[in-house]
Amino acid sequence: MENHNKKASLGGPHNDRTMIFKGLKVIDCASYIAAPAAATILADYGAEVIKIEPPVGDAYRRLAAVIAPENPHNFGWLLDARNKKGLALNVAQPEGMAVLRRLISQADVFITNFPMGTRQRLGLTYDKIAPLNERLIYASFTGYGEAGEEAGKPGFDSNAYWARSGLMDLVKPEHGAPPARSVAGMGDHPSALALYGAIVTALLHRERTGKGSYVGSSLLANGAWANGFAMQAALCGTSLPPRQPREKSLNALANHYQTRDGRWLILSVINEERDWLTLAKCLGREDLIGDPRFTTKPDRTANAFALTAVFDEVFAQKTLADWRAILDAAGLIFGIVSRTDDVTTDRQMRDVDVVVPFENDTLMTISSPMFIDGVDKAPPRRPPEIGEHTDAVLRAAGYDDAEIGSLRACGAVA
Repeated sequence: MENHNKKASLGGPHNDRTMIFKGLKVIDCASYIAAPAAATILADYGAEVIKIEPPVGDAYRRLAAVIAPENPHNFGWLLDARNKKGLALNVAQPEGMAVLRRLISQADVFITNFPMGTRQRLGLTYDKIAPLNERLIYASFTGYGEAGEEAGKPGFDSNAYWARSGLMDLVKPEHGAPPARSVAGMGDHPSALALYGAIVTALLHRERTGKGSYVGSSLLANGAWANGFAMQAALCGTSLPPRQPREKSLNALANHYQTRDGRWLILSVINEERDWLTLAKCLGREDLIGDPRFTTKPDRTANAFALTAVFDEVFAQKTLADWRAILDAAGLIFGIVSRTDDVTTDRQMRDVDVVVPFENDTLMTISSPMFIDGVDKAPPRRPPEIGEHTDAVLRAAGYDDAEIGSLRACGAVA
């Protein structure tokens, strides 16, 4: 079987640089964060994505400055608006809406997460848009879905994905601890993959039928899917056991431990019959093999608290780098508990193109999490400034210079 865990696989062994979505025109009329991120993935594979934002700029542009005002890079915008063309458009004006409708009539995909009431007010609902273009894929993203009493409720991933799904209550050090807060975009970026999948499925349907589709996803649905194991248990009439403190885990071989330098690693030694002896030897504690408390898996489960305490003492004697070398050499399954800043020096993420450079730049970014053998992704290009491509987009849509001047004079474009 061919090894795809190599850089060449992203470009393809056939050196075919044709982008899968070359010629596909996408209108990104969305903000914060899942819906625009779905458009980013399409752009990664060569689609022409036109980012619609108001003349004052997308509100998402300002988030990075709030979080880290000293950083010169607009890091959120770099990630989610790369490889797009920027059109500054006032859709509240009739002239601006007329521009958007013309663009939609010429597009393959229209992506929006405008609230349902806003879509009604602007005439951007599917039933108003579909007559413009029978081949259009209308991709809708919402917080809580498009039916029911909460359909119009605004939502961010922190509440509609993380909190509503039960993940906020489950992912915490122990059952009695306060709920765990999410981090920015943690639910949005996985949700973007769902919307991307819906769009690509609809494109296949269009290939077979010639007709466009109305597709969508929501933070609510994606949160439930992410917590599906526990939710399915609940639907089957059972609940998962309350999470206990780390020191009272029922499996010391699937627990996390702090090293001498204050870092953490997590063991995932699931095949205990095969790996218990190896682990004990790696830890320099062959005496544990003959300890009657830990001889068999049932013994280790019954005495998990004691074994965890032993492991705490052992792992505290060496650094993370030391343990990483020892456990890797033995072929044991474990993971380092990375800090976010570790991404800057993570060689594996570069080796498999998880982290890639912007085109003609030393600045790095996060690639979309998939590859297709034999096909390249577009080199990441920096995102547009506000309205950077306004004139070019309008000309491509059929507007002449006089019409563009008129649109600019009335404030429909910027």
